[in-house]
Amino acid sequence: MAALGRLSQMLVRSAVTQSRRQLSAAAAGHAKTWKILTFVLALPGVAVCMLNTFLKEQQHSHEQPEFVPYSHLRIRSKKFPWGDGTKTLFHNAHLNPLPDGYEGHDE
Repeated sequence: MAALGRLSQMLVRSAVTQSRRQLSAAAAGHAKTWKILTFVLALPGVAVCMLNTFLKEQQHSHEQPEFVPYSHLRIRSKKFPWGDGTKTLFHNAHLNPLPDGYEGHDE
């Protein structure tokens, strides 16, 4: 039984070593191609996408939407254990309204 285990380990090692050698020989020729593709296509493509996102964000309106007090949203059956108990853990005063409306607006 031990001989069978050693034989299987030897076969696995030889297969891994042989495939590693084949991969190394094949990859050496293609590494330069992928490096060129990365610098010529991929990085400029990412830069164009970042620029597009930045420009669209600049055109985006930054006004708060009108608060509509829906009865099924922002239900507080008990206070949160932090702060004053009405704000969620990751509360954003500009985007997340409290149950009675946005903070700082007396409308």
